[in-house]
Amino acid sequence: MTSGRTHLTRTAPQFLFDFGSPNAFLSHLAIPAIEQRIGVKFEYVPILLGGIFKSTNNKSPAETLAGVKNKREFQQVETERFLKRFKVQPYVFNPNFPVNTLNLMRAAIAAQLEGVFEKYVDAAFHHMWREPKKMDDPEVAVKALASSGLDAQKLFARAQEAEVKGKLIKNTEEAVARGAFGSPTFFVGNEMFFGKEQLREVEEMVLGK
Repeated sequence: MTSGRTHLTRTAPQFLFDFGSPNAFLSHLAIPAIEQRIGVKFEYVPILLGGIFKSTNNKSPAETLAGVKNKREFQQVETERFLKRFKVQPYVFNPNFPVNTLNLMRAAIAAQLEGVFEKYVDAAFHHMWREPKKMDDPEVAVKALASSGLDAQKLFARAQEAEVKGKLIKNTEEAVARGAFGSPTFFVGNEMFFGKEQLREVEEMVLGK
């Protein structure tokens, strides 16, 4: 067994995420088992995927895969391998996709300030990709998050505060400055990894393999 002292010297990996990414959801499902193996917790960093796309001139997979023979099919094979490797359940496609996640991501910052971040992240991902709903409809989102035991009205109210908005902008701008162009993105120190498939490399780097 690795000593606690060794655990303390390991760099905590960062997970830059947006609730609008189904691959970020699958990463979220895989992370707990990885945390058990590496002995450190991931640091979850809310970012706005739309802001990253705008800053980097990137586009969503739905756009980049359109009309490309065999590419979408391969990504499905890759996802099946991921599900098997990490022993997680597939997401349920959200019929409202793409969902504008601006308020959801701002509320994630508010949840950090309110001390309910982990619970909020679990709930928001759940209502996007396990029991999918139109989460860019404020009434739908508030009802869904409240059903998960959160004070959704309070979180969405705080989401409109300048401090909260500014923090999400800062997270997003810093992500781009560090090299990010989409989600899920991971960092171990200054080393960047993109895509759920690279979680194996994230784990290996933290363990020093």
